[in-house]
Amino acid sequence: MLANMASSLILHKRITTTTAKAKALRTYVEPLITKSKEDSTHSRREVFSILKDKKAVAELFREISPKIADRPGGYTRILKTGNRIGDNAEMCIMELVDYNENMLGTAETTKTKGRRRRSSSKKKSEADDSQKKSAPEAKKTAKEPVAEEQPEAENNTGNETATGETEETQEDSK
Repeated sequence: MLANMASSLILHKRITTTTAKAKALRTYVEPLITKSKEDSTHSRREVFSILKDKKAVAELFREISPKIADRPGGYTRILKTGNRIGDNAEMCIMELVDYNENMLGTAETTKTKGRRRRSSSKKKSEADDSQKKSAPEAKKTAKEPVAEEQPEAENNTGNETATGETEETQEDSK
């Protein structure tokens, strides 16, 4: 059972299992990963005699061992997820440490985030206040031309010329 779970962990990089099985699997798979650091025929045969899965051995030696070459140990992580519904067994997710993109991504963003000064936040809040004040004025100016255009359209009865004079005023001026 542990050989199959180890093969699944190596191939999928993450498995969901009970906490007791994960703790047993940790002691089973970590020596195999340590043996994979040295890529020799002898170490491949030792790992294959334990796993008995050619694809898992190839994955271990080709992709996993270069990634964990500088790590001195602790290749797996156990994340507890709660209890299983049917029998209330404590469940967890077991994963290879260097293959969790979510945790690696958050670690990089926290390192690059710098500390800010208080004075810069005051300047920012003043800039926000000035933008808020200018925004209602812009809305008012945008509404005024629309209101002026509507009365002109209502007064236009179709008798106006291009100069804006009605036909009656043109006749009076003649």
